[in-house]
Amino acid sequence: MSRSLHKNIKTIYLLGFFNSFMVVTPVYVPLLQGHGLSMSQVLQTQALFALTIALFEVPSGYIADTWGRRRAILLGSAFFAVGFLCLWQAESFVDFLLYEAILGIGYSLISGADLALLYDTEVYLREQKLPGGATASKSLSRLISVEAAASGIAGIVASVLLLWSIETVVAAQAIISILPLCLAFLLVEVPQPKVDVSHNSNARSILELLLFGKPVVLWTALAIAVFGLLAVYVFWIYQKYWEHQGIPTAWYGYIWAAFALTVSVAARFASTLEQRMGTRGVLCLIGALPLIGLAGMALGSGWIGVAFGFALQVSRGLSMSLFYEALNRRVPGNFRATVNSLVSFGVRVVFIGSGPLLGYALDSIGVVSTLLLLLAIFTPAIAVVLVPLLLRIRREKVSEEPHILHAG
Repeated sequence: MSRSLHKNIKTIYLLGFFNSFMVVTPVYVPLLQGHGLSMSQVLQTQALFALTIALFEVPSGYIADTWGRRRAILLGSAFFAVGFLCLWQAESFVDFLLYEAILGIGYSLISGADLALLYDTEVYLREQKLPGGATASKSLSRLISVEAAASGIAGIVASVLLLWSIETVVAAQAIISILPLCLAFLLVEVPQPKVDVSHNSNARSILELLLFGKPVVLWTALAIAVFGLLAVYVFWIYQKYWEHQGIPTAWYGYIWAAFALTVSVAARFASTLEQRMGTRGVLCLIGALPLIGLAGMALGSGWIGVAFGFALQVSRGLSMSLFYEALNRRVPGNFRATVNSLVSFGVRVVFIGSGPLLGYALDSIGVVSTLLLLLAIFTPAIAVVLVPLLLRIRREKVSEEPHILHAG
């Protein structure tokens, strides 16, 4: 059993790598525009993706907690493979909507379950005094780092494939999507104690944990939601922004790679940075960087504006690593996938209504004005979640953990 569980860690890393190895992402906006879609329609497809996740995210997380993480990941990987095969054949707006709906189901099944299975595996190995790869906190940071690195490498591959055609990129993505399904069969479920509790009792326990449990849990979840929503917005602005700055499409993959690798490095060294700067210092950095990035992109021109995007990526890597580890460490194992899914659910619900509005803003008032609008919205939003989080962290007494966010 210990050997199989130890292989779990490497398999989840590989799953994370290939699920994030999205060669189509750096050129997705030009792909859809090439089929006659406006930015408003592009963001409508993403709103449907968000709606699908909103409908399936929490049930899928609960399925992962009750039915098994391995089964949820296996089913989600199957939907992923089918979705990218549909993208390969997509021609119209309706085709792209179908692709996003299928992909949304797959994403909702995997999201949360992979983090929970990785965390559970490491915790079980350590509790049983069996050889493990690392502490649970370091494993989460490594998974985030691996996924970001995969996105970066995929960006380089996408630029190379563009030497042939954008259709070649899509075909390659369809072939790559089969690999996670093969890897999912290698996963092993972590032994969990049987708890005979009704679904209503489980739901009540989860709500009590989030709303009336440790205050740090709620404010960490809110921080993940705010920074995650900003990340989704800029994710869909980048390619339009590069077009606005006159950057050739052939460079998109390389820029995407540099951005993704920045997230990877930031996530990998998040714990070390917190140890040197302290929790307050690293939270201030996480909050300031995206605001600097938005302002710099709006006011900068050409490659200077593009360079300010790195500030957003550094903040993304740090916040994902520190916040997700802090959340998962404070949540019981039998609810971990559900809580992870609830956080993602919150982001997607907001994006359902705001995503098309973002696309409309890009089409009507332009990229620069849209960036300044986001700056005006997220400056107070970031303060609203980080200040209470810092106050709660100060009040929480964890004598054995000098750094409360990341206990690696």
